[in-house]
Amino acid sequence: MRPLETLPPTETLEIESGLSLVPRVKLNLTIHPALPSVSKPIDEWRLKRALIDFLKTSLSVSITVPEEDIQIRRLKDLKKRKRDEPVAQGALFIRDLGFLNSRKKKKSEESDKEEEDVKELEKKFLDWRRYLAEKMDGIELNLEGVKYNLSVEIPASDDFERMRKDWEELNAFGNRGYSRGGRQEPDTIVLRGVPSRWFAEPRVSSKPSTLVTHTIFSAFGKIRLFNVAEDNDFGEGSDEDDLDIVSGLYCKIVVQFEKHQDFYNALKVLCGRSLQKQGSRLSADYEVTWDKDGFFRNSRSQNQEKSHRMQEPVVERYRTEAPRLEPHKSQFTTNDTRRKRFKVRIQLNE
Repeated sequence: MRPLETLPPTETLEIESGLSLVPRVKLNLTIHPALPSVSKPIDEWRLKRALIDFLKTSLSVSITVPEEDIQIRRLKDLKKRKRDEPVAQGALFIRDLGFLNSRKKKKSEESDKEEEDVKELEKKFLDWRRYLAEKMDGIELNLEGVKYNLSVEIPASDDFERMRKDWEELNAFGNRGYSRGGRQEPDTIVLRGVPSRWFAEPRVSSKPSTLVTHTIFSAFGKIRLFNVAEDNDFGEGSDEDDLDIVSGLYCKIVVQFEKHQDFYNALKVLCGRSLQKQGSRLSADYEVTWDKDGFFRNSRSQNQEKSHRMQEPVVERYRTEAPRLEPHKSQFTTNDTRRKRFKVRIQLNE
């Protein structure tokens, strides 16, 4: 695998197990009616067509987006909607970014200017993404005579620079335990929304495998700790009309690298990309972020607490865990005389 520092944001990165990280631009969409009292459900097909036409005709470079790359979740029961709530939300994916690539240079030039070209292309990519978001944000859509206002933003999980500023501010103003006796930078990434079967052992199980996951992420750098588990909460609560998430469909992966630089490069490469599997037409549009809550630190604390309880002296544990005795009822009467018990024998004479 090529050095991550030399990877432009518009280039695909092939990793282990037939997986590839494919570049794309993602924008979150929120649609509000121009009149809050609208009572008609939004037409999803017409909304998509309006967005596709806008991308083709209203930008400096015409962009063609297939319908399947526009995801819309509409609120079907408008009677339950509050006046300030949107009628629909969704996401737009632009996967063909070839127009951003720089002109090809000769091999003799590439070796000298490769790093410079990567920075230039990265700036071009970020500028164009910002331009696209600003151009789309606030536009008015007229669908069958009903007007809607579109709000657009770049997802936090796609914005590497925003995340970098977050951890720098955390170190500077409120480290939450990241710094013990000095500055300590983050080293752990959290990945959600990747298909479990892509990280499973083929023909063995559909559940994510620790061996396969470790092999895949070792390509990004030396791993100190990692955890992989099914993520049944991913995608829940996004819309009241969504179908139930199939149990075990997605997995959550937490990876702690030994070096901050490996964490930095891995997070930067994972931002703004989707995961694809060789032989599959599916694109996994995952979410990635850095660990703000000390996942492994909290896990160690819990394990130490359990270990401490196991090592408590038997007598102490018995003393603390023994059930409380019920109040003893005296066998003496109020005048302190013991009750007398009598045996009575009855004999019947014929």
